[in-house]
Amino acid sequence: MTTAADTPITDSPTTALADRLVEAWGSWGPTMTRNARRVAFISDRFGTPQVFVQEVVTGDGPLPDPTPIDVGDDPAVAVSWSADSAWLAVSLATDGGVRQQVWVVRPDGSDAQRIAGSRDQHAELGPWSRSGHRVVVTLPSVEPEQPARAYLVDPETGARDDLAVGELIHILDLSVEERLVVLRDGQRGREFVVVVDRLTDDDHPLLTDPWAGSADTAFIRPAPESESSPLIAYLSTEAGLPRRQLVAMPIGPHRWRGTSTVLASHPSGELEFLDADDAGRVLLLVWNVAGRSALELLDTASGTRTPVEGLPGAVVTDPVLSRDGRSVILAVEGPTAPRTLWRLDTVTHAWSRVTAGPELPEGLVEPTLERFVAADGLEITGWLYRGAGSAAATNRPGPALIHLHGGPESQERPAFSPQHQSLAAAGITVFAPNIRGSSGFGGAFVHADDREKRWEALGDVVSAAEYLAGEGLADPARIGVEGRSYGGYATLASLAFAPSVFACGVDVCGMSDFATFYRDTEPWIAAAAVTKYGDPDDDAELLADLSPMRAVDDITAPLLVVHGELDTNVPIGEAHQVVAALRARGADVDYLELAGEGHEYRRLDSRRALVHAMVAFVTRALAV
Repeated sequence: MTTAADTPITDSPTTALADRLVEAWGSWGPTMTRNARRVAFISDRFGTPQVFVQEVVTGDGPLPDPTPIDVGDDPAVAVSWSADSAWLAVSLATDGGVRQQVWVVRPDGSDAQRIAGSRDQHAELGPWSRSGHRVVVTLPSVEPEQPARAYLVDPETGARDDLAVGELIHILDLSVEERLVVLRDGQRGREFVVVVDRLTDDDHPLLTDPWAGSADTAFIRPAPESESSPLIAYLSTEAGLPRRQLVAMPIGPHRWRGTSTVLASHPSGELEFLDADDAGRVLLLVWNVAGRSALELLDTASGTRTPVEGLPGAVVTDPVLSRDGRSVILAVEGPTAPRTLWRLDTVTHAWSRVTAGPELPEGLVEPTLERFVAADGLEITGWLYRGAGSAAATNRPGPALIHLHGGPESQERPAFSPQHQSLAAAGITVFAPNIRGSSGFGGAFVHADDREKRWEALGDVVSAAEYLAGEGLADPARIGVEGRSYGGYATLASLAFAPSVFACGVDVCGMSDFATFYRDTEPWIAAAAVTKYGDPDDDAELLADLSPMRAVDDITAPLLVVHGELDTNVPIGEAHQVVAALRARGADVDYLELAGEGHEYRRLDSRRALVHAMVAFVTRALAV
């Protein structure tokens, strides 16, 4: 076994560039005080993600230094400010792994205490109540068939009040008086969203076509004066719709519910983020348009939608609208800049920087959006990072690596990637397609790889290689494939089921056998995955056919396998079994195990070791 500490670090210009890129810290996940004058956020500026608090300065003045908040050594995952601004709730990755703990701490760093979660119990941080100071915590099942439970927790005393029980529940919002609860339940892509009345125990569905989609965001706000109902539930969903759009449903007394209507849509984009002020007068809409972000502000009284220009980056994450609706703070990134926090004045539309960022070298690659046609005629898009000295400059096709994102419901976007940039600097063209099953292209596309349709998604990877070769972008004999999580599975499957196509592969925390994955993963992860991959009992034959381990002897290309020691999402046994099988017959396989890491690699040393190992392996395997 090779660990991150064992990985050799060579002294070369490419290695030096990779180090600068990996060390380029960012800031994300903002949350504001009630008066929007202070912001808390996550940053890895000291290597491992932790919580910081900072004053919000507008204009061109110098940026203040953020204050770190100490809540232990575990990596911070999320932070949220209470309605009264007296507390921060922080989600930590226990020991760096998949399971999380929820802590509360004063904004000055005092009174830190854990309120949920442990090494044996994952805890999910939910919203704060908007009228008081209690926070929602959800505890998923630790045993199959066991329900998840959500609680309202008082940070002063740690006292818990029961809030909801369900199979795979996530609490999305609470009404001001805490009577109405908006929750999501169900399996991946087949979820339902309801409003539950805690007083009468009634519930009402919010999706127009339940179980035909999902909704990551849904909340309740006061209705405009023109409405006959006192409240409106807003949600972002694709259920019953071609793409994710803004849906509104009036809510009234005595169990009355109005008609669900589409309030805003985009001709070619999906609604990715949604927020509102406390009064329900202003909605913030962030659209995903072919991978790039576009912002709008919606006046609920008039229905007027106003685009926001001048976005200082290609991709927006974690936007939050102030409670008075006068400002937005969000993280922005692009191919040549990591995530940085910016403030938008919703009245003047002026942008001002909130956090500083590192200086990066010039000459980083700006990817281009490419399109190709899969074997069955479906159009697929992908982002192309041309390698230094690539075909465009030399007129000779060179080496290329196809990168496959995870999920599979994630999406490759023009975001900051030290991995892609380091490979391109080493002379390797990187092509990152959004094969079917990816989000951002509508409901039909995201479900186009469900269960037995996974074969078509794996065919898209071969089509991507054929596109690179056919367009003269890569030497067909020097095309590799790489991916993480589901992308790691697709990498192994591509090498096993199309061994003549790919010259090498890199599997980062991927599944190698669906039977062992379902057996060993977290119960709530297994329960949610059935609709996407198949049922481990009813679809056992299909899952066996789709598992790379059944054709592991057909893997002939050199392979690098990377896995986190503490991964319980895709358990580490998935890596061990494929490496052992390949080594048993003397195949060319390298293995890198990242100590103290789970499914996400949050520590600087681990991220550095991964990029070093990948660049060294791929340049050797593709004879760069």
